Amino acid sequence: MGLLDGKTVLVAGVTMDSSIGFAVAKVAQEQGARVLISNFGRALSITKRIAKRLPEEPPVLDLDVTNQEHLDGLADALRAEGVERLDGVVHSIAYGNPETLLGGKFLDGPWDDVSQAVQVSAYSLKSLAMATRPLMSEGSSIVGLTFDATVAWPAYDWMGVAKAALESTSRYLARDLGPDGIRCNLVSAGPLKTLAAKAIPGFEELDEGWGSRAPLGWDNTDQGPTAKAVCALISDFFPATTGEIIHVDGGYHSLGA
Repeated sequence: MGLLDGKTVLVAGVTMDSSIGFAVAKVAQEQGARVLISNFGRALSITKRIAKRLPEEPPVLDLDVTNQEHLDGLADALRAEGVERLDGVVHSIAYGNPETLLGGKFLDGPWDDVSQAVQVSAYSLKSLAMATRPLMSEGSSIVGLTFDATVAWPAYDWMGVAKAALESTSRYLARDLGPDGIRCNLVSAGPLKTLAAKAIPGFEELDEGWGSRAPLGWDNTDQGPTAKAVCALISDFFPATTGEIIHVDGGYHSLGA
């Protein structure tokens, strides 16, 4: 018996096999879930190739969370794949232009790029929730991925602001979807060497010393602990938890500066 036996899960935002989204899809399949994944644009062909590396090749949906036509058609696209109910929706989506918003460029970040970062990284959680709501019901779970937005990190700059917006968005979704029995939570992972992290100028400064300071240590190449936390929140083992942020960072967040 797997933790997610009989459940159907959409993981939005899977690109490389080093991504957190890919790790979530893998663990969810190992725990018995039927999984669908998504991406869009030029990355879609990469995702289709990467999908073959999962234990069972999942359907790959074309989904741009900033495209209202894609969002309006998502429920029907899922139904076309035989999905009658979604038990889990995973938001593994974020973007901030590294040329203008990251790596010490906070004071100069232009609004056009900032607004795009907020839309893609935060507002899209609400967009995805509303697009999939017709297929969710009591017991369904939405889980997003954040990086602790309670402090200002080196190099993270406007992505830190976008993550703060994501965390607030999750709380409001928890409030408004809770009466329907739909939960919304976030997992705050420590720094991981994903494709997104490699795009952050100064990531090494952010990552430096994390493993030695975290009480449990930290392996920045292992997405497994984060993926397991996401799957646990999708499961029935957190039936009364919503609006929460679960830290998977080796305990680093619990320490003072």
